[in-house]
Amino acid sequence: MKIRSKRIESPKEMVKSLNQFQIKKGNTFPLGASLTDCGIQFSMVNSKDEDAGIVLINKKNPKDKTRIPFPEGCRMGNISSMIVKDISNDDYAYRFFEGDTEYVDPYSGRILGNEVFGVKDDSTYELSSDLDLNGFDWKDDRILCTPFSDSILYLLHVRGFTKHSSSKVAHPGTFLGIVDKIPHLKSLGITAVELMPCYEFEEYQKPEDKKKSPDYNALTDANSKKVNFWGYQNGFYFAPKASYAAGDDACFEMRTFVREMHKAGIEVIMQLYFPDNIKSGMIQDVIRHWVMNYHIDGFHLKGNKIPISLLATDPLFANTKLMYDYIPEDEIYSLESKPKYKNLCVYSDEYMYQIRKFLKADPDMLSEFVRLEKRIPERTAIVNFITNYYGFTLNDLYSYDTKHNEENGENNRDGCNSNYSWNCGAEGKTKKKSIIALRIRMMKNALITLLFGAGTPLLVAGDEFMNSQNGNNNAYCQDNETGYVNWNTTKSALEFLEFTKEMIAFRKSKAFLNLFDELTMSDLAQCGFPDLSFHQEEAWKADLSGDKHHIGVMFTELVDVAKDKKNDKDRRKVLGTKYARLYYIAFNMHWEERKFSMPNLIKKAKWNQIYSSGDDAVKFMDGNNLSFDVPARTVVIFEAK
Repeated sequence: MKIRSKRIESPKEMVKSLNQFQIKKGNTFPLGASLTDCGIQFSMVNSKDEDAGIVLINKKNPKDKTRIPFPEGCRMGNISSMIVKDISNDDYAYRFFEGDTEYVDPYSGRILGNEVFGVKDDSTYELSSDLDLNGFDWKDDRILCTPFSDSILYLLHVRGFTKHSSSKVAHPGTFLGIVDKIPHLKSLGITAVELMPCYEFEEYQKPEDKKKSPDYNALTDANSKKVNFWGYQNGFYFAPKASYAAGDDACFEMRTFVREMHKAGIEVIMQLYFPDNIKSGMIQDVIRHWVMNYHIDGFHLKGNKIPISLLATDPLFANTKLMYDYIPEDEIYSLESKPKYKNLCVYSDEYMYQIRKFLKADPDMLSEFVRLEKRIPERTAIVNFITNYYGFTLNDLYSYDTKHNEENGENNRDGCNSNYSWNCGAEGKTKKKSIIALRIRMMKNALITLLFGAGTPLLVAGDEFMNSQNGNNNAYCQDNETGYVNWNTTKSALEFLEFTKEMIAFRKSKAFLNLFDELTMSDLAQCGFPDLSFHQEEAWKADLSGDKHHIGVMFTELVDVAKDKKNDKDRRKVLGTKYARLYYIAFNMHWEERKFSMPNLIKKAKWNQIYSSGDDAVKFMDGNNLSFDVPARTVVIFEAK
């Protein structure tokens, strides 16, 4: 991998006297630059027959460069390695060269020259490699290993999360900016943050480089001053992004960020995007680097050629979360084996698009809703989400029928056309109260559906307080207020935030929503009720045909009476079972009111409404509190007491 290659016009002009440097044969590994007892070792993959070596760059005077070729006998296989004795990392940065081509070390732990995010001065913009040598006190920090069954994931962009002036953090747009928002994450109930690319990448490329960079996210206009805000392209995978640091040491600040997140009980998951040209061995090296040197808890792997079976069977990653769009279980596990700790997770779009269609009452979606809401693979976890960085925010999902990406400069051709969104009666911003109320109800429906699903839920930063991108569903180049999370919250947004907190807290407190295995729909515990059941106009009956858009879902929560301090005897008596509590969620996605019925309860037990996405409490149609109507496009949650 050669990124930011530079053709050396006149190599002789760069050669100084080498007498000041002593050179000896290196030990091949590790690749890149590493500190030894007698100097710095440089090891590079050298697959050509051309001369190869390093270019030492004087940090005080970057124009002062020394070209040092690898001596004979310093090559094993396709790896050349040498130790340059008695030089200090404080004095020199470096680059590699092969023949007349010079490039940045792809294994470099630190990159110099890209400390400011955005458009660069083409005449002076040049990157170089550096060593990450500063020590760090981890203070007994360790990977948290929170089970997927107990996790609430939160996707964010390091820069976009706090760059907006409304974030009111000391260091906006940085790793430390996220640290300032830990109280918000804790109050929300988040257990892990998933970071969009935060390793070093070039968000801006010179016009001539854009022409020959096929993975530069469709920035085809050579004169464009746009930047790749997201970073899904070839990157320097071993170095944290310098512009995401408040100071001049991104390595130190990212480690500080991870340590502080762990102190708060929050895991850190990195997205890693690998184009097809990145080899399996390097991908494995990258993950080892972040686990061992940065205590990263997990990775969401993106790319067409991820060696997921290789990674899943690496013993070093046994407690590291590995998420990918497909997990080949048969290649990883024997027929009789089942992991005690599920570290592998399916991360795909299926839930997002199917549930979006269910929520807006598309036909033939009720059976898909039932399947997806209770789905948990036997040997892996699965993550559920209704929004992601690609596509509409939750607010925009119910404010726009179509994408509005004109500001991206591609005539609205970019971005997904099939969003399964609904504007609720008006495109974009409106002052009509009935439309605003409907939008909030639809967002609450989505949130309840997500948090009552069996898979691990993922929220996108800002969705909890109705952040908007004004209909842009592909803000990949929007390093501005469109791409930033706006922390200015209206009264409605604050109310929605509190509702989100309540729903997350409810999920985390209920064993039947924190599952290692899929529910069986049977009464294995012999408590009188199945662990999961479905209902409609009649209890215990559900028609999943295409014209139906409503269903009642009942969960049975098994309770350890010895540990239950809330009216133990009374609960056992009224429910008619020793260890069960019942919860019933009525989902009505239809555009008209629909009738629901609940199972009979023993003795004096009654169903009581505890939450609703609408404004009014439902009215029962009989004295037994068993039949009731749910308003159009509303979800209601009941508990049996």
